[in-house]
Amino acid sequence: MKAYILNSCNTCQRILKEVAWKGEVQNIKEENIDETTLDKIAASLGAYEQVFSRRAMKYRSLGLNEMDLKEEDYRKYILEEYTFLKRPVFVIGEQYFAGNTKKTVAAIKEALA
Repeated sequence: MKAYILNSCNTCQRILKEVAWKGEVQNIKEENIDETTLDKIAASLGAYEQVFSRRAMKYRSLGLNEMDLKEEDYRKYILEEYTFLKRPVFVIGEQYFAGNTKKTVAAIKEALA
């Protein structure tokens, strides 16, 4: 079990507490997610776009909002810049969860039960 978070993110910290996380935690600012893990998560969730954060400050500053991004683009940007990873990401066995919606948090709690 592993969670990929940003230590300075209040939402990530709140969700860790809410789900009573007991697994490993990786701060993506210090050590970004690796290619193999990202590939597994994207395959599980159906696309790299599912783990890509459009809320990242650099999304607009790099003009990505005006580009027609493809799957390989999403993968490249996530691996190059940690802020493009949708947070938090939880790996629980062979299940993968990305984001902070109520539905996602409920699914994490269910997987941990």
